[in-house]
Amino acid sequence: MGSTGNSVLDSLKASGIRNTGEAHWNLSAAQLVESAVKRGEGILAANGALVVRTGQFTGRSVKDKFVVRQAETERTVDWGAVNQPMAEEHFDRLHSRVLAFLQSREIFVQDCYGGADPSYRLPVRVVTQRAWHNLFGRQLFIRPSAQELADHRPEFTLIFAPDFQADPEIDGSRTETCIALNFRKRVVIIAGTEYAGELKKSVFTILNYMLPERGVFPMHCSANMGTDGRVALFFGLSGTGKTTLSADPTRRLIGDDEHGWSDAGVFNFEGGCYAKCIKLSHEREPQIWNAVRFGTVLENVACDPVSRLLDYDSDVITENTRAAYPADYIDNALIPGVGGTPAQVIFLTADAFGVLPPISKLTPEQAMYHFLSGYTAKVAGTERGLGKEPQATFSACFGAPFLPRHPRVYAEMLGERLQKHHVSCWLVNTGWQGGPYGVGERMSLPYTRAMVQAVVEGKLDKAAVAPHPVFGVMVPKECPGVPAKLLDARAQWPSATGYDSAAANLSALFRKNFQKFGTMSEEILAAAPVG
Repeated sequence: MGSTGNSVLDSLKASGIRNTGEAHWNLSAAQLVESAVKRGEGILAANGALVVRTGQFTGRSVKDKFVVRQAETERTVDWGAVNQPMAEEHFDRLHSRVLAFLQSREIFVQDCYGGADPSYRLPVRVVTQRAWHNLFGRQLFIRPSAQELADHRPEFTLIFAPDFQADPEIDGSRTETCIALNFRKRVVIIAGTEYAGELKKSVFTILNYMLPERGVFPMHCSANMGTDGRVALFFGLSGTGKTTLSADPTRRLIGDDEHGWSDAGVFNFEGGCYAKCIKLSHEREPQIWNAVRFGTVLENVACDPVSRLLDYDSDVITENTRAAYPADYIDNALIPGVGGTPAQVIFLTADAFGVLPPISKLTPEQAMYHFLSGYTAKVAGTERGLGKEPQATFSACFGAPFLPRHPRVYAEMLGERLQKHHVSCWLVNTGWQGGPYGVGERMSLPYTRAMVQAVVEGKLDKAAVAPHPVFGVMVPKECPGVPAKLLDARAQWPSATGYDSAAANLSALFRKNFQKFGTMSEEILAAAPVG
């Protein structure tokens, strides 16, 4: 479809938008790229990708996210630093001001779905000021067929107005930037930021709230499937290898970031991938490398203005450089992104303290404990302001910023499914060995891939194991393709007492973090590390 017509205006009015400017409706990827370049929103790289800048914000504005407090959400939302409440009157005022702001401006509209399974998918409408934000939505969400588009009726409308600045005194926001979600009006407002990840994660937050009531476990994970049909899930925070390890040329990619687990199996929430591309290379990540082409949106990647060659190694703008592309840009992607019940669940952590073993097997209770903990460690270079020492990071369910409900809700859904379907759960450390960051070495990616391959092929199911002395997880004594000596984290350290001290310190951090969850079952508490 093209620009404004009577049917377009009528449909926009149904979403509360009375636009008197030009409205571009469900443009193709090529049309949106053309519009973005014409409007000066970005440039084309030598490989055809659209290179854009997100301005002041190169990541999500987590402290500026709000949920409207209403009768529907009062007792179901886990209010606090993650889910900050906004009064209805403040949202109504903000909503009216944003609609007035957009009334005479050129806008882009895209109708999509969140969720690849038709039984659970959510029809959404994406309304943006920028052509490239509309392209981002088109590439990341599920794109309807022509027939589905004709019957599309949005259940949520997302309004992305980066040039609108909120007023804390009038709108109840914290700053001029505001991301506000209203479950009664079924509207999301994103204002005062150019960062497109806010669009993607807003839909994820909506699904995280709505799907548990329908018996679907929403997950912040990647997923792939082997030739035997066995599905594996990969949970992990940024920098742990979730996207890299799930993009396996020997397996079919279901999705790289967000999924639901229903009684029928796993389904992707998205129709695209949002991959980190700092230091991207063809040798290390050929599938992602090949996906960066015309139609892909590159956020904050350095690009020579003359040759238009890309410098993936540069972090001159940010370390959080990103590539957004449709899932079918991955050669072996599963379209639609729907698979069966998982056979394996893999938790990924980049332990910069060098304590956790490279691979270990978890009991269901340990799985729930580590799922609630959501541990990794950040080091200098991954975020501005970090010192030389690693910093432990705990994000409940490996996705705390996107969980409207209490983490216990999601952990119980995980535990129930692991036991019901006899799913094996593994903890893989992609971080350091032989010492902490600055002393030890980062785990070799080929070895990590070999460990993951052994898990998904079932080669470790009956392997001889030994319990870790502090964390209690079961560590395989051998793994195909990996030197046996590397599997013993303690033995890699030059000093056993140094390792023991580091393990005791990390154990204490785990136990201190877990106190925030309050009352838990004795079985889960018994899965905590000792020392």
